This record gives sequence, C-alpha cells and structure tokens, in this order.
Amino acid sequence: MVPNTRTSLGLAVALSLVAVLRLNAQNPPSQSVPVKSSYQFPVAEEDFSSLFKRTSGDQPEVRKRQMSLLNERYDLSDRPDPNAKQSRGKPVQTGVRVKLSAGVSWDQLSAKSPEDIRSKGLFPAGFLPLPHPKNGEGGMVFPHFAIDEIKKQTGRDLTRFDVDFDIPDHFLPEFPAAIYLTTRPDLGDVSQGQVVTSSNYYTLFNGILNPKQLEGLRLLLTPFAQ
Repeated sequence: MVPNTRTSLGLAVALSLVAVLRLNAQNPPSQSVPVKSSYQFPVAEEDFSSLFKRTSGDQPEVRKRQMSLLNERYDLSDRPDPNAKQSRGKPVQTGVRVKLSAGVSWDQLSAKSPEDIRSKGLFPAGFLPLPHPKNGEGGMVFPHFAIDEIKKQTGRDLTRFDVDFDIPDHFLPEFPAAIYLTTRPDLGDVSQGQVVTSSNYYTLFNGILNPKQLEGLRLLLTPFAQ
C-alpha cells in the first residue's frame, strides 16, 4: 500500500509542532527581556529630575552654539527700513544678510561656474538648511513674547527648560500677526490686535466665520496630548 503524501506531510508537521511545544515548556523565555510594542509607553532610562537638571544646565551652551552658527552665516544687525512697515508699524529689515566667504564679493561669486563654487567651497552657508537650535531633540520653540501672551490668555506655559528661541526679535513678524480673510477682504485685519487662542477665538470670529469654520478653528486651537 502506497502512503498518501498529504497524510505523511501532515503527520510530520504535527510531530514537529509537538516537539517545539515540549521544548518551549522545558525552556521558557527569559522574563528579564521585556516585549516591545509600538503602543507600549517607553520606559525612561533617566528620571525626570535628572533629565531636567542636565538639559537645563546645557541650555546656555546650546544657545551659544546656535548663535555662533547664526552669526557665522548671517549679518544679524538691526537695520530697519525707514519706509517699509508691517501692518501695525513694525519696520522691515533691509539689506542682504547672508555672509560670503572671506575675500569674495557677490559679483565675483556670480562670475564663477557652479563647479568652481562647489570645488572651492564658496557656496554661501546662509542658503543651506538652518538646523533646529537643539536638533537632536527637535520640537516647537516659541519666542518669549508669544509664550507670555499664551500664558496670560490660557494659563499654558510653553517655556522649554532645555532650549530658547534663537532668531532675533527684529527679524520676526510683528506680534500678534495681522489676519486677513480672503473671503472678506472688506474687513481688513480681523485679529483686532490679538493672538488667536482657544479663549478668544469665538469672540473674534463669531459672525465672520460660518459654524463649520468656527468648529474647525476650535479644533485647531485646542491643545491635545502629544
């Protein structure tokens, strides 16, 4: 009698599974190795008090390093235009701020070929991507005036203990920023000189936006756990 091939294969698989189960029963997995999951809350290797002390202590050095990079790439001096103003009067900065390599002018640079600029390392560093002031950590960093206003309105303190905002104030847009609606240009600046938050959005935009837009704005301004 010729044995059925499928029956023989099924029997072999069954015997193999029994052997594996017995082996696992005799040698259970070590309990010291945690099972990792994408949804498992990460276990910190450093307690918060130690992290706070270390990173807040590093803050001056982080700022010094970032400002050194900015000053190396750009002219950060305050040179406001006497005529060009933003919506509520803050002057616009003037002049080319990207710095060139020593001994090279813009005219000289424009006369060179891309290959020559690349081979001699003359490409202005100011046109390269600007790193986050604390690139390893990342995350949002807010200027001091935005932090103060948000805290005043909502009680939320957005100050970071490990890093400060790095761009000088005179290069930033005026605060609060003016808001113009493309659907209602006749209204002009609808911000009324206020930064929009979860505390004042309804007062500012009720009667201007439709209910769907108001609800979208509410969701946009509501802080959610990250």
